[in-house]
Amino acid sequence: MSLLVVGLSHRSAPVSVLERASLAAETQAKLLQDALAAEPAAEAAVLATCNRIELYADVDKFHAGVAELSTLLAQHSGVGLDELTPYLYVHYEDRAVHHLFSVACGLDSMVVGEGQILGQIKDALALGQEVHTAGRLLNDLFQQALRVGKRAHSETGIDRAGQSLVTFGLQQLAAGADVADWARGKRALVIGAGSMSSLAAATLARTGVAEIVVANRTRARADRLVEILGQPGGTGVAAHAVEMAAVSDELTRADVVVSCTGATGLVLTAEAVAGALGLACDPAYEAPAASVPAPPADPDRHAAWVENGTAGTVRQAVRRATVPAQGAGPVRLALLDLAMPRDIDGATARLDGVRLVDIESLAEASADAPMAADVDQVRTIVGDEVAAFGAAQRAAHITPTVVALRTMAAGVVAGEIARLDGRLPDLDEKQRAEITQTVRRVVDKLLHAPTVRVKQLASEPGGAGYADALRELFDLDPQTVAAVSRADLNDPNRGRS
Repeated sequence: MSLLVVGLSHRSAPVSVLERASLAAETQAKLLQDALAAEPAAEAAVLATCNRIELYADVDKFHAGVAELSTLLAQHSGVGLDELTPYLYVHYEDRAVHHLFSVACGLDSMVVGEGQILGQIKDALALGQEVHTAGRLLNDLFQQALRVGKRAHSETGIDRAGQSLVTFGLQQLAAGADVADWARGKRALVIGAGSMSSLAAATLARTGVAEIVVANRTRARADRLVEILGQPGGTGVAAHAVEMAAVSDELTRADVVVSCTGATGLVLTAEAVAGALGLACDPAYEAPAASVPAPPADPDRHAAWVENGTAGTVRQAVRRATVPAQGAGPVRLALLDLAMPRDIDGATARLDGVRLVDIESLAEASADAPMAADVDQVRTIVGDEVAAFGAAQRAAHITPTVVALRTMAAGVVAGEIARLDGRLPDLDEKQRAEITQTVRRVVDKLLHAPTVRVKQLASEPGGAGYADALRELFDLDPQTVAAVSRADLNDPNRGRS
């Protein structure tokens, strides 16, 4: 296994960089195809969410792989390599497995323990399968990550430590008040109808808002979300859909706005919000530049930079330097921006009566959120699962060699039986069958102990050389072993989610 992951997340980069580096769906597919076309990569998958972009690959050379994947991320994100490199982190082999399993459990999320990441990992695997860049290693890895994440949520109380970004965002808007009390009777506008917006609408409905208006670029998707909200047995919240062109009018009636679209530009400008509230807006506002230390450019040192907390210090410094203070007066309009890149102009926070919570402020708030004791239990689960996955992969590496050995032995048995037929043509079918079964039994008994033992040895750290030893000792044809590997890899039922 030569698994490599190169990426950036809210832990290593400011949101201003993350939002510029965000990848559209079609860009992700092209990135995977280009990664596979690059020499070091045999498989590839991309995990792109609102707060992380990670490229996973099975590579044959570490340093060439890091250089190639970093270059591809820069090319497809549109952020220059020199600018992007300081924020990239690199994980390799077991450390890469540990990273993905931790991500799947919500340990690396802005809000520790949130479960939405599991759906995003499933989508990443599905994309890799769709464009045929996810092979045996990444199929096994992502499938196992999903199982580890589900295990963490079912066997521990990690859910008590974490929640969705939507729930956490609403808590920040409520500013310490009970969310249900804060939301009761309010009129909410949800902009977007994707998975995050749908989660936001459902969460708002459960908190007790009086009405939900859904606006989306594709009206049919907005209508579908409204239909789901109104299904029998639901919350009974009044909901209806509008065209995106009606957002300005809806702003004048809304108390809460949640926005999460795939737009590349702002959906709500400060001028639009000010106009809806009858306020004056100063469009000349410019945020002061942040003066913070840059992260190390060397990818090998970057993990330590992230782990020792420097990344969080930089992120908070950037936050303080670039985001204006919240407007004065009682809150007339609460804005929750869950999009990456952002949907809502950060300058809206300076308007009187407006409270804005966005990905950056959520990152800062979650850094101070208490973590449940169950997090330690989840970390133990991750450690155990990483060891088990590594052992399974090492054992799987020797399986084609064992199969090739047994295939060769079966061929020897068949040849000897054929030769026996020529020398003893008067054997009847019963005698022939008995001799054949006896010879096969002898061969199976001779091979059983060494093949079982070699699988056990190969599953241990440093056991990769046993496959080579087995091929050398029994003079196995490398092409036969490779053919077994290809047959296993091309199994249409393998690795489907």
